[in-house]
Amino acid sequence: MADPVTRLVRTILPAGVTFLLLVATAAVAGWAGASRPVALVLPFAVIAGATVLLTRLRKAVVTAAERITRRRVVTPYSALAEAVRHLRSPSLREALPGLAKALADGTGAQRSTIWLADGDRPAVIASYPIGRSGRPESTASLPALLSRPGIAHAVPLLDAGELRAVLAIEKPESPVTAQDRMLLNDIAHGTALLLRRATLNNELTEHVRRADRLVRELHDFRRRLGRAREVERRRLLTQLSRATSGRLDALRTHLTAARATLGGHGAGPALRLARAELDQLIDRFRVIARGVYPTVLRGQGPAAALEELVADLDRPVRLTGDLHARAGWAVESAAYQVTAAALEVLAAQPAAGEIRVRVTHGNTRVRILIEDPSPPVTAEQMRAALVDDVERLTALGGAVECADGKRGGLRLYAWLPDRPDTARESLP
Repeated sequence: MADPVTRLVRTILPAGVTFLLLVATAAVAGWAGASRPVALVLPFAVIAGATVLLTRLRKAVVTAAERITRRRVVTPYSALAEAVRHLRSPSLREALPGLAKALADGTGAQRSTIWLADGDRPAVIASYPIGRSGRPESTASLPALLSRPGIAHAVPLLDAGELRAVLAIEKPESPVTAQDRMLLNDIAHGTALLLRRATLNNELTEHVRRADRLVRELHDFRRRLGRAREVERRRLLTQLSRATSGRLDALRTHLTAARATLGGHGAGPALRLARAELDQLIDRFRVIARGVYPTVLRGQGPAAALEELVADLDRPVRLTGDLHARAGWAVESAAYQVTAAALEVLAAQPAAGEIRVRVTHGNTRVRILIEDPSPPVTAEQMRAALVDDVERLTALGGAVECADGKRGGLRLYAWLPDRPDTARESLP
């Protein structure tokens, strides 16, 4: 605001310029020998011309007065205009120091501060003049800030009932006028909009970052799903090769022998052997078909599918856990396949020991624990037999761990997320 010295200089400057023009004009008129009527009219013309000239050069007069007194003249309107200019800044760090300066200049405050709330603890983020200590200022709460000595007036900024910032001025030598309060409120409203804009920009940036992350996860999931499909194709090809190669050769041999002895006494036994091989081949194809696409799994869930599976095994199997909990088809299929593959290896030969299978579903995970007290294979052999299934679970975001027990048993632990995403979990 304009102090008395600056106002005095602004008044003296136009008067002094006008006086100098009058003196110069009178000297020129006397030297030129102007007539009496011209000499009488000339001063009025000079005053009129000086008035028009100084009106047009008003900004230059104000600037000259500021340079002479070294005190800037700021009206509340010019301070508000300066604040609006800073409110257009793209970031808080650029805008808030200018707002603090406009606030101090417009109110004539000895110091103005803008406090930003960090939780319930306000801290100075901008001030004019800048604090001499250079250390960040903070206070315990809003009441503590308002009761600080030197704070003449403060305006808190609330957003949905939450403290966001506080604008404060210090005027120890002069009172806070109604005009000061009005300017402080106007700048506070603009600062609130600026903070809101910064918050929305931060939220938008976070949404864009999250969208980019989701896109990357989607591409990664598609890649892993394609890998899982390729693993499943290789597994199916391996099972079909194992099921058909030996039995088809034996069937061919029996049919050849039957054709060679056709009409004789050796044809009957050869045909019976061929029929037995054909029945075993059909049964094996049915088992493979149930493993590749277990219809009961999709319709009734993993409990029914596993019960159907263990019914055809040569060893007793006990199923426990969350068998009736449902998950996505890809997850249920992968869990079923790894369990079926492990049980097929463990139950390849009859044995008295009971295989225990526990399925749990919780904390966004599906877990399978298989324990065999008398396994026919070691953990290393089991890992070799489950290479394709392990690769499939890994592609879906899971893992498999197999270890030999202390008393000759075998423990297999497998897990995967209940939805195929990029989640990971370390094995115990």
